Amino acid sequence: MFQYLLLLATLCLPLASFAQIGFDDLPDPTAGQKGGEVVIDNTPDSIAKALMSRPAPGTTRRGNNPVLFLIGNSTMRNGTRGDGSNGQWGWGYYVPQFFDAAKISVENQALGGMSTRTFYTDLWPAVRDALQPGDWVLVSIGHNDGADFFDQKRARGVIPGLDPDTMLTGFNQRTGRQDTVYSYGHYIRCYVSEIRARGAHPILMSLTPRDAYEADGRIVRKPHSQWLAVLSEELDVPYVDLNELSARKLESYSHWKEQYHFFGDKIHTSHYGALMNARSAIEGLMGCQHPSLEGLKDRLAPQALSYRAGQGNGSSGKLPRVFFTGDSTVKNADNDDNGMWGWAALAAEVFDTTKVELRNVARAGRSTRSYIREGLWENVYQQLRPGDYVLIEFGHNDICPITDAKERGVIPGTQDTCHVFKMEKDGRFEVVYSFGWYLRKMIDDTRERGATPILVSLTPRNEWPGGRVERRNDSYGRWYREVVEQTGVAFLDLHNIAADRLDSQFALRRLPKDKEKARARIERLKQRAGIYFKKDHTHASKAGALQNAQCVADGLRALGSPLAHYLLLR
Repeated sequence: MFQYLLLLATLCLPLASFAQIGFDDLPDPTAGQKGGEVVIDNTPDSIAKALMSRPAPGTTRRGNNPVLFLIGNSTMRNGTRGDGSNGQWGWGYYVPQFFDAAKISVENQALGGMSTRTFYTDLWPAVRDALQPGDWVLVSIGHNDGADFFDQKRARGVIPGLDPDTMLTGFNQRTGRQDTVYSYGHYIRCYVSEIRARGAHPILMSLTPRDAYEADGRIVRKPHSQWLAVLSEELDVPYVDLNELSARKLESYSHWKEQYHFFGDKIHTSHYGALMNARSAIEGLMGCQHPSLEGLKDRLAPQALSYRAGQGNGSSGKLPRVFFTGDSTVKNADNDDNGMWGWAALAAEVFDTTKVELRNVARAGRSTRSYIREGLWENVYQQLRPGDYVLIEFGHNDICPITDAKERGVIPGTQDTCHVFKMEKDGRFEVVYSFGWYLRKMIDDTRERGATPILVSLTPRNEWPGGRVERRNDSYGRWYREVVEQTGVAFLDLHNIAADRLDSQFALRRLPKDKEKARARIERLKQRAGIYFKKDHTHASKAGALQNAQCVADGLRALGSPLAHYLLLR
């Protein structure tokens, strides 16, 4: 048993007084009991391997440009390499995309399992020594501070609160020597003073929120937020309450959406959660008025947060808007009367554009997955406002290879399921979900913004088995209807409406019994129906796109959709 002595300390100990420890293995993942959360330090086999995966402090510096150093734990950098191979991502991974790489480097020096104390003793010296005047250091750490003080595996706990004069001493089993533990505030003060001693600028940021709720239904706020607010005033340091910014967003989401921002447990984030936290961090930096941040703001990328709702969307705000999302059957080249067209390019032929604003934001070659991954959906989501409509039509590119160069395949079906895949093109890891999951995400996001989603089934192809146009009701059709049952979304069955029209024009009553003659009849049938298709069996000619747009109008009328009020009179 250890005996702890309460002593007084008023100054930060010099770094030389802390032994520099070489780790050759990492603790096994463990589950915490507090609040029912599962806490996993995703640093699989050795800190040595993890350290090699992090950039050596300062090595990303370009010429005389400054560096923004990120100090944190697994919520900022997850896994040995921080590459999402375990399905979890730290928000520090996404921060560089918000800055102009020609003006500043962003170094994510965080490491899973670290506390304010163990990062300070084991990793901070190398970061501190790499600092140059004009750099910035963002400190957001503390999730692991409530652990044991001197245990064999981690010995990372700190004394809660800000008292600068309290400390505990005891035998540290991890290091095999006597050790002294200070308060959370003590370690933060040490970071700040040593950052400034190097001529750099400290930034304090509170912790990421957990998937945990208070009795009143609000996301739990960590006490570190209040502690850091006090330290910010005391030390005159810029402070961003990331905990509050992200918690408010989580509270505005549906419970289903809030949960998929986490992955594997109640602390570590999925890609969606990590990117959300990164955006919150940047929003907080942009909104903070501390003068030491002016130079950092000047180095933000020109497009940083430019997609925020109501900004730069070129809308007068007077008309409701209809966003058409999808693939090349919705938006194609759309500029040659003898070329390929998407039906939404001709939406003005069926909608009254004096009453509604049309926005064709579909993109050729995309699936539900790639449309979301590439940020195309995020751009739509950020622009939506109450009264808008979103037509969601995907499917042609979804059931294809998952890991190939196009990276657009999804898991067939509508189950709430996912799996981590390694991409062939660049070795990148991605969590891939089901077809129905991606559709539900877009539906849920649309409703969150007060807009109205309409699910649209995929256009039929120029294939005529048995002399009638192909219907894919046993695959996509079933999946669409399952999503409708799961979400209650309005469903415009373009696939069957358009197929009915094609059958009425071209379907054969019967086929010859002779197989060769039957094949010849079907081939002639495809050639006749080819006036509505271009170059292949999927993409529409201008005439075909117009017919599909008319079928959309018919579907809206049959649904009794409020959007039908904005259609041109027949």
